[in-house]
Amino acid sequence: MFYLIKTPWLLKKFYPGCIWEVKTNEKAIYLTFDDGPHPLATPFVLDQLKQYNAKATFFCIGKNAEEHTELYKRITEDGHAVGNHTYNHLNAWKTKEKIYLDDVYEAKKIIESNLFRPPYGRINNFILFQLKKGKYNLKTVMWSVLSGDFDKDLSNENCYLNVIRNSKAGSIIVFHDSYKAFEKLKYTLPKVLKYFSDKGYSFKNIS
Repeated sequence: MFYLIKTPWLLKKFYPGCIWEVKTNEKAIYLTFDDGPHPLATPFVLDQLKQYNAKATFFCIGKNAEEHTELYKRITEDGHAVGNHTYNHLNAWKTKEKIYLDDVYEAKKIIESNLFRPPYGRINNFILFQLKKGKYNLKTVMWSVLSGDFDKDLSNENCYLNVIRNSKAGSIIVFHDSYKAFEKLKYTLPKVLKYFSDKGYSFKNIS
């Protein structure tokens, strides 16, 4: 499976309207979690974050937020930010634009947020332009570091190393609170929280 751990500057130029990292003078890291809420992974993540007084941003799939309403409520009650990750986890490169935009809007009825992240990071500039306008009014958030927790061939330790070797102040890091990623998440997230906390970093959500 090929993917880039650290987002190259050239890719950022293709989609200049997206948020790729946070400009900050603070020692702050921005953890994000995609694909939840999940009944096993999400409570684990929330418990780990609470231990470090860490805040994060959860890009929720609309149908999951609708199915697990109490978990979704707990995310916001714990002080974390939420974002729209479409209703059905659609791939923009394989979906007609109107269907995709309608799906995003369906999720927006459940997920009260002006943040959006496209599943798989796949998007086009027409959709990006539409999402900024009118009834959508969304800011598209991508990332600077991909943990690789979804990769079944990646070891737990290398998932951890992907994060600590490539992250710095202002980095937006992607994890997944999903069944598929849970094994690596259990290993990696506590170590990442400890590593950066020991170095004086705080963990903030994306506002």
